[in-house]
Amino acid sequence: MAQPIKRVFWEWRGVWVTAPAVAGIVILLRLAGIFQSWELSVYDQYLRLRPPQPRDNRIAIVGFDEADVKESQNAIVPDGVYAKLIEKLAAQKPRAIGLDIYRDIPIPPGNEDLVRVFQSTPNLVGIEKVVGDSKKEAVAPPPALKAKGQVGANDIIFDADTKVRRGLLQLETANGEIIPSFGFYLALLYLDAEGISVEDNPKQPNIWKLGKTTFAPLKPNDGGYVRTDAKGYQILLNYRGGREYFETVSISDILKDRVPKNWARDRVIIIGAVGETSQDFFFTPYSSSLFALPERMAGVEVHANITSQIISAAIDNPTLIKSWSEPVEGLWILLWSSVGALLSWQGRYKKGIRKFSWNRILGFILAGGVLFGSTYWAFLVGWWIPVMPPILAISGAAFAITAYLARNADKVRETFGRYLTDEVVATLLENPDGAKLGGERRKITILTSDLRGFTATSERLPPEEVLKILNLYLGYMADAITEYQGTIDEFMGDGILVLFGAPTTREDDARRAVACAVAMQLAMIPVNEEMKKLDLPPLKMGIGINTGEVVVGNIGSTKRTKYGIVGNQVNLTYRIESFTTEGQILISQSTLNEAGEGVKIDGEKQVQAKGIKAPITIYDVGGIGEPYNLFLLKEEQVFLPLAEEIPIQYAVMEGKEISATLNSGRLIELSAKGAKVRAENSVTPLTNIRLQLLTGNTTSEVSDDLYAKVLEKPTDNGTFYIQFTALPPDLEMMLDRLYQACKSAH
Repeated sequence: MAQPIKRVFWEWRGVWVTAPAVAGIVILLRLAGIFQSWELSVYDQYLRLRPPQPRDNRIAIVGFDEADVKESQNAIVPDGVYAKLIEKLAAQKPRAIGLDIYRDIPIPPGNEDLVRVFQSTPNLVGIEKVVGDSKKEAVAPPPALKAKGQVGANDIIFDADTKVRRGLLQLETANGEIIPSFGFYLALLYLDAEGISVEDNPKQPNIWKLGKTTFAPLKPNDGGYVRTDAKGYQILLNYRGGREYFETVSISDILKDRVPKNWARDRVIIIGAVGETSQDFFFTPYSSSLFALPERMAGVEVHANITSQIISAAIDNPTLIKSWSEPVEGLWILLWSSVGALLSWQGRYKKGIRKFSWNRILGFILAGGVLFGSTYWAFLVGWWIPVMPPILAISGAAFAITAYLARNADKVRETFGRYLTDEVVATLLENPDGAKLGGERRKITILTSDLRGFTATSERLPPEEVLKILNLYLGYMADAITEYQGTIDEFMGDGILVLFGAPTTREDDARRAVACAVAMQLAMIPVNEEMKKLDLPPLKMGIGINTGEVVVGNIGSTKRTKYGIVGNQVNLTYRIESFTTEGQILISQSTLNEAGEGVKIDGEKQVQAKGIKAPITIYDVGGIGEPYNLFLLKEEQVFLPLAEEIPIQYAVMEGKEISATLNSGRLIELSAKGAKVRAENSVTPLTNIRLQLLTGNTTSEVSDDLYAKVLEKPTDNGTFYIQFTALPPDLEMMLDRLYQACKSAH
């Protein structure tokens, strides 16, 4: 008997050791709060994926927005307007009226009328802010309503990511007074007409029963929370829906009798600000979106959701969101750690790599589907079950088992970790000397791209927005490069270095490089469509291509290695690219020779590149024929004279350095993307300049910096043409208006 048990234990030794060890580590990490933000994100996603909830017509909102401001011609609603509004609503016999507007001080005219309405409306609830903070101290309630005890706390609870996922039933003031929350008070008034009130539970005195439902207060470690502040009587907010879920009418609609006479009857009516200018807006689980900017929810809508949740739980008995105890959650994590260990261990290499790979892939896909499916179904019926810790447990167990099984493959793993692309890895692994430092001389085609003026644009944006733009841009570029079998050697901010001919040499490397460049420029069209959706300025890219001999190989040390290239031809490629303007592709003579027939050339020029003794000829590519048939769409710029010349000052740029010498000049003509400049000092074509507009009566005011490249377009002495490479949004709008005016005049 002992022998079979020993054999089974040995056969599955990896599972017995790995599953509890990984589960224990994950549980410790969870207790440290590592997964809280991820878990809250999954919670938000499940809430958004939930089938639409039917509208709760028991709740309605009377909102004050910008249209009411326009109609009343007053940004702050005076007391008299609220008095009239509440009187009209009270006449329709609602069960409760909530005034989510601070009225701790009078706002004349009409304060006496509002106090009278406060005193004569028994089902009216006002608000006070109980908990103060450094930004906004506690706000007192309306004295007349406080005297009658018709006040609720409108305090909002924020999570670390500033989203509102929890609501209050009551909280305690600094002097020990218990105040019901605003939404809870309104719900109690509604339920009172149904004969439902709060019942104490003798066995659990701190847990209330209301109608069909028991409201258990939130604990610090419930659901995905870890040591959260659970003060007061908190519950998880089970939102009915996103923004504008509840029926909402404007104050003007009520005051001008634009709603039915019995519109408010037997309902809870909440009055509050819904206009963006009120700043009474909060992020909720519905604010997140993969394809749009986050939208905030009005505070009055948050309170409406709390009220609706309480009423629904008491009358309709929909399940509140609950969570497991910590020991049960620990067993849940252990279960999924065991699943990950079992799938990895039983799929270990026995009968060939193909069967091994497919078994593991399908097994993990199925396990992930079961995990997400079961937790989502549980969420639909009211249980918030951890998702991220089990995922980490599966992944951790699989990683541990894989590491254990692959302990003799250190050399292979080291090689894979030192190279960036699959092609590089595959080529080097086939070469017995592939991991050695050093390289070989080889003729390749080098492509480098860069965004025109992106540095100036990025300085005006937050880092997160810059990263988002770069990921969007580089994603499209990487797809085009992969399609034409280029090897991405390096991403350098907004620049890309691509190799054609390393590590694998092909006969058509130069031709594919040209086709790839055209495809990259064409891909800027969808990139800029996405930028427009994000309300961001378009991106402008230039590409340079050169063919020549370089040294290709492993650069670095035995600890850290990079596959790269070294040689003068690399520097020459960068110099060629520096001459480009928006949407342009410039190639060297050597690339044109190697690319063969069918390359469409729109122009050629001789330039003196920095660091290169002799002038070089570069060619402006307009497209490429068979078998690619890719061609750029180039718009001819039309320069129109300005009705009034614009004085400027400008400085010449050398690389990233800006000359200290300021030159004066004037913009005398404009196009959609550039201008004609009259200046005393001439500027060499293809030079980059920084310029500033001089405004004001004495031309003493200096605008923000603009960046441009001097064009080779023929012109008269004392003038030159420029194409803008970076414009601040306000100046771009101003110049566009001037250009449109020029077009209208002509």
